[in-house]
Amino acid sequence: MAAKLKKGDKIVVLAGKDKGKEGTIASVDPKSGKAIVEGVNVAIRHVKQSQNNQGGRVPQAMPIQLSNLSLIDANGKPTRVGFKLDGDKKVRFAKTTGDVI
Repeated sequence: MAAKLKKGDKIVVLAGKDKGKEGTIASVDPKSGKAIVEGVNVAIRHVKQSQNNQGGRVPQAMPIQLSNLSLIDANGKPTRVGFKLDGDKKVRFAKTTGDVI
């Protein structure tokens, strides 16, 4: 299946404890269907002190299901993503505005 959300896309969370939060996708794992979004789904991880690292409680963004994310269009509203042919290339576009992403 084609990737509707990609690294660097501005998104909004549709469901879960961080519903309504906005962020940028840092990475996508298409095999598991999850993405890591900066500032969303943050958990505290305890890191052991090492020679290079102070250690302690470190906030870390955890993966979130792609179905709980929606792309933000030019108007700042959540939108669905569609695909259309532009010449001989397949491009993504926002369903609400029709703009190519």
